Amino acid sequence: MLNKHHIHKTLQLAIPVCISNIGHMLVGITDTAFVGRIGSTEQAAVLLAGTPYFLALVFAIGLAYGITPLVSEADVTKDHRFNAKVLKNGIILNLVVGVCLFGLLTLSTPLLYYLDQPDEVVQLAIPFLGVLMFSMVPLSIFSACKQFAEGLSYTRMAMIITLSSNLLNIFLNYVLIFGKFGLEPMGMMGSAWATFISRCIMALWMLGYVYYHRHFKIYWIKEEGSFFSYLLTKKIFHIGLGTGLQWLFEVSAFAFAAVMVGWIGITEMASHQVALSVAAMTYMIASGLSAAASVRVGNEIGRKDITEIKRAANTAYFLGLLFMGTGALLFIIFKTQLAFLLSMDKEVIDLASSLLVVAAVFQLSDGTQVVGLGILRAMKDVKVPTTITLLSYWGVGIPCSYLLGFKAGMGTHGIWYGLSIGLTVAAILLYWRFRIITKRLEFT
Repeated sequence: MLNKHHIHKTLQLAIPVCISNIGHMLVGITDTAFVGRIGSTEQAAVLLAGTPYFLALVFAIGLAYGITPLVSEADVTKDHRFNAKVLKNGIILNLVVGVCLFGLLTLSTPLLYYLDQPDEVVQLAIPFLGVLMFSMVPLSIFSACKQFAEGLSYTRMAMIITLSSNLLNIFLNYVLIFGKFGLEPMGMMGSAWATFISRCIMALWMLGYVYYHRHFKIYWIKEEGSFFSYLLTKKIFHIGLGTGLQWLFEVSAFAFAAVMVGWIGITEMASHQVALSVAAMTYMIASGLSAAASVRVGNEIGRKDITEIKRAANTAYFLGLLFMGTGALLFIIFKTQLAFLLSMDKEVIDLASSLLVVAAVFQLSDGTQVVGLGILRAMKDVKVPTTITLLSYWGVGIPCSYLLGFKAGMGTHGIWYGLSIGLTVAAILLYWRFRIITKRLEFT
């Protein structure tokens, strides 16, 4: 079921998206690395503040993914008018959601006191979150424009914008945290402001690209009547909501795992953050393949070619297993070196290194489940996969983490083993769902 054509087309789309996704993660990793040079308490505070922010962030990005399958399917039939409406309605929808999430984050800040974390960590985390939440609105605009461009198979510019913004974020972290070029040192708060500034520039640059570049001129031609469509907005929201919830369930499970690790101690919490930051890099590669699979399968659905739909999907599964298997080997071989990149604390490095071995165990499952979600999203199948993710992460993963971590006395390692079990259940059930959908698939 595999052939060179699908491998080439999938990689052509996936590589820029993978790099762009890694760029998103580098923002958090950069913040962790710079703040880690200040101290473990500050590093733990960044993790705690990042938890509610990142939950809102992945939901917002997932919502924007409702744009991609609609655009990729219509692109094959050259329905430019439909895609023009998807673009405009998608931007408005994501802007509204971004504003709502901003308000939600503002109201949620005091809840950090109720997570049973060390007082010194909470006191540092609250003002850090207070700055981070401002970046939700520009990031929502960036995501909407990015997913539209990717749906049309234009993936390179988002990569360039993301990487450029990350270079700016690194520079601003250095300048603002340590007080360079005559500025007063801002400590860990400098990292928050660096993230906010880089997010704003990302949004403006991506919006300008989609508005001014010749590839997209046809989608901005003014037509008679209103471009707003309630039914289309509802359709984008339906697909995006499923994707956002799927990601939210997984990320919130890992976030709650971080809270459980925080019950053990500050060193354990910092180690969890370091290991998770490294593991998230390979997840971003699999997520890029998932996005490419969604476009490729969406294209073949537009052509109504069942055989090619299956080939495009199986190619994505194969590439996901290949990349994640390679990542697992790297985690095992270079576990200490990878941990050292994000911390100078020996206890943190030792514990994070051992956690990376556990992360190596769940790489194949993680890759399979995220690629499966992208394929099913292209098939407009979101309700059942959303239920599967909720069951796998919160019905299986979190209870197993608690039992292994605390009742079985395995500590942080037990919490990570529980997460591995949840990911494996998700991978199996989502692949089973894919097989059922493809057997039922037919066009009239």
